[in-house]
Amino acid sequence: MATARGCCHGGEGGERRGDIGVIVRTLGCFPTEAELNELLAKVEDEEEPGGYVHLEKFLPVMTKVLLDRRYRPIPEDVLLHAFEVLDEKKCGYITKEDLVKYLTEEGEPFTEEEMENMLSVALDPETNTVRYRNYISKLVVDET
Repeated sequence: MATARGCCHGGEGGERRGDIGVIVRTLGCFPTEAELNELLAKVEDEEEPGGYVHLEKFLPVMTKVLLDRRYRPIPEDVLLHAFEVLDEKKCGYITKEDLVKYLTEEGEPFTEEEMENMLSVALDPETNTVRYRNYISKLVVDET
């Protein structure tokens, strides 16, 4: 876990609240925003303003999450089905405009930063589309 922590640096001995999602996902856990907020509620330092999470509070909670195998990734076939539903023309890709609309206006909307992060990996810059089978292959986590 200390290695995953190296991706973000908060205050002395702490991480910024917004960086915790990155750390959790780096560790192979994929909570929803609601689940992440629950996790943050358990580890945030109420006595220190500024939204920092101290390592000594985070480690025991995250260790339990990892041992309990919580927040597992969505299986590849479920991801594929979700993209196929969005691909109304059944052409194997979704345009950037459509994907942004779906993911920022429906359900649990992506933030602008999340959308930019996803598109930086998913988008084919030549066609301005997301070939979702290629993208899914980048997302799949080997759990062995």
